Amino acid sequence: MKKITVSIVDDEADLREHIAGYLTAAGDIVCKSTYASAEDALEHLPQDKPDVVLMDINLGGMDGIECVRRLKAKMPEAQVVMLTVFEDTERIFRALAAGASGYLLKRASPKKLLEAIAEVRQGGSPMSASIARKVVESFQQSRPGQADKSAELSQRERSVLNGLAQGLAYKQIADQLGVSIHTVRNYIRRIYEKLHVQTRTEAVVKFMRK
Repeated sequence: MKKITVSIVDDEADLREHIAGYLTAAGDIVCKSTYASAEDALEHLPQDKPDVVLMDINLGGMDGIECVRRLKAKMPEAQVVMLTVFEDTERIFRALAAGASGYLLKRASPKKLLEAIAEVRQGGSPMSASIARKVVESFQQSRPGQADKSAELSQRERSVLNGLAQGLAYKQIADQLGVSIHTVRNYIRRIYEKLHVQTRTEAVVKFMRK
């Protein structure tokens, strides 16, 4: 089986080394490169061609969200997972709208990070439970004069949203619906796509802002 290649962009040297260490120890992942700044990452990542990029938001100089936006213009196939201490809704949606495929808190366990890397490589949109709930709560809000975006969802997607809104884990949602976790992840991926792919970036941010 081909190993997943990963690059890390974070301005904390100790954290970069720590993450690189346990990714390498996992055995089926290769940590291809690490960068301390968005500027260095944008210069070198197109040559590195990693499968997955772990991106900090709060970088010195250019921030991680702008880095993702520029990186996706150069490498549309790259899958980016944001690693951050921030949980506020605007940052979440700015990152998703910029092209990030996942959003994890830095306090997530090594196991969760490894699962997220595998999931995003398979086309999923991994998120910490608290982040997913914020996505759902914002998604379910509507504004006067705007279309209800939830009308675009299938009944099964609505059921998944309701589960996330209740704080249920993927496995609990899968058990409730009588499907596999993989199927739940596919539903969530489609929900996230409807959330930010079918509209322009600024429209998404304005629509979803609390």
